[in-house]
Amino acid sequence: MLLVNAVAPAALLLAVPHNPQAADSCLSKYYYGTHGQQDVFITNDDLCVTETASLFTEGSLVPVAGDVQQLVWLEHEAVDPSIRPATFVDEINVFLSQLPSAVPIASDSEQVVFGDRKGAELLHRTETSALISIDSETALTLDQHLPRFWKVSPLPPAPVPFVPVPSKAVERVKDILANLKFDPVVASLVNNISVPQLRADVRYLTGESPTSEIVSRHSFSKGILIAAEWLKGNFENLGATCELKPYLAGFAPNVICSYEGSEDTTETVLISAHYDSRGTFGSIRAPGGDDDGSGTTALLGIARAISRKGVKFRKNVQICAFSGEEQGLYGSRYYAQELREKGANLTLMVQADMLAYHAPGEPAQLGLPDRIGTPEVTQLIANLSAIYSPELKVGFTPACCSDHQSFHGQGFPATQVFERAGPIADPMYHNSGDLSDRENYDFEQIKSIAKVQFATLLHVAGFDLASDD
Repeated sequence: MLLVNAVAPAALLLAVPHNPQAADSCLSKYYYGTHGQQDVFITNDDLCVTETASLFTEGSLVPVAGDVQQLVWLEHEAVDPSIRPATFVDEINVFLSQLPSAVPIASDSEQVVFGDRKGAELLHRTETSALISIDSETALTLDQHLPRFWKVSPLPPAPVPFVPVPSKAVERVKDILANLKFDPVVASLVNNISVPQLRADVRYLTGESPTSEIVSRHSFSKGILIAAEWLKGNFENLGATCELKPYLAGFAPNVICSYEGSEDTTETVLISAHYDSRGTFGSIRAPGGDDDGSGTTALLGIARAISRKGVKFRKNVQICAFSGEEQGLYGSRYYAQELREKGANLTLMVQADMLAYHAPGEPAQLGLPDRIGTPEVTQLIANLSAIYSPELKVGFTPACCSDHQSFHGQGFPATQVFERAGPIADPMYHNSGDLSDRENYDFEQIKSIAKVQFATLLHVAGFDLASDD
C-alpha cells in the first residue's frame, strides 16, 4: 500500500518500485528518474495519482514544498546479514541528525567535513530509504559522510523523459539470443585474459603497487586524475582511441575509449565500469580494489586480449570507465544523456561493478540485476556465461544500482555483471581496506566474468582476426 504523509503540500513526490508500464501513463510527464529501485514522480495532479494507483502495490507519497533545494534520494544497499551492522539504523539516524548544519568545508586531505551552515531538511524516511532537501554543493559530497551501506542519488531539477527501451531495440537483442551458439574461436580469445596482468593492473589502481602514487580514487581526488591518465594511456597503447571527457566541474573525467568497426555502420556495443572509489569516513585511503577496481581491471584485461590477438571488430565498440558513480552515477548519466541526444545506435551496454569478492564456502558466481535493466540483455549474458564460463553459478542480485541504470533510463538496452547471485557480501565494501591482497579476493572469478563481457563484444559486434586478412 502507498504510505501518505498527511500534510497539505505544494506537490506530492511519489516513490514506487520501478515499473516500465508507468511510461505509458499520465505520470510519465512528472518523472524525476529512477533512484535505486524506485521510480520517482513529483506532481500536483491528484487525478493522475489516483488513476495510476493500480500500477503500484507499494510505495510512498511525500509532500514537497515549493522552496526545496536539491532533492536527494538515499537508499540502503542490499547487503548480506553477515555484514549488515546491527546499528545500521542508528548510523543513518546520526547522519540525518547532522543535516540541519551540514555544509562542506574545503580540505586538501581528500576528505570533506561538515561545517556550520543550515539549510538541509529531512522530507521522508523509511528504514531503508530517505529523501532530503539540501544545498547543491553539499549534495555532491554526501557520499563521504553516509554510513557505508547507504548510497546517494540526486534528483534532477525538472522532470525528465521516461524513456522505455524501444521494442525494435529489444527485438535486435532477441535476434542475437536466438542465433547464439558456441564458437571455438571466441572460446580461445576469451581465455587469453591474463590473471597475472589483472593482478598487476588492480594493484596499480589501489596503490598497492610500489610504482603507484594513488592513495584514493575518490571523484574529487588527485589520485583519480592519475588513474584517468594511466587508464587512457594503457587503452591507447593497446589500440583504442581514447579521450578524457569532462562533464561537471570538480569531477574527474570519464575515460571513453573506442574501436571503430570495419563495417559501414553506426551500431555500437559498450562495456563499462566505474573507476572512482569510496573509503572509510575519516580516512584518506579509498583504494577501491573490488568496488570498482575489479570491474575496471576487467576492461583492461579485455583490451589487452584484443590487442594481443589482433581482434578487429565489425561493429563499433566502446570501453568506458566512468567517474562520479559513488556520488550518484554522475559520469554515466551525463554520457548516456549525451548519447541519447546524439541519437546513438547502441545495441547494448554491460556495466561491470564489483567482480572480485568470492564469499567463503560459496561457488564462483555471476550476479545479474533482478529489477533494473533489460531482461533480454540479462538473458544474453546468462547464456554467454553458460557457454564460456560454466564455472560460474548464475543468478539474480538485488544489489542496485550501477552505471547501467543511466543507460537503461535513456532507453538503451543495458544490464550489469556482479560478483554474487545475492546481496553484497564483501566486508570491505566502501571501506579503506578494499585491497586486492586479502582473503576471498578472487582473480579467477574476475577473469571468468570478464570472459563473459569479452564474449558479449565478440558475438554482438562481430570480429575478424589480423591473421585472417
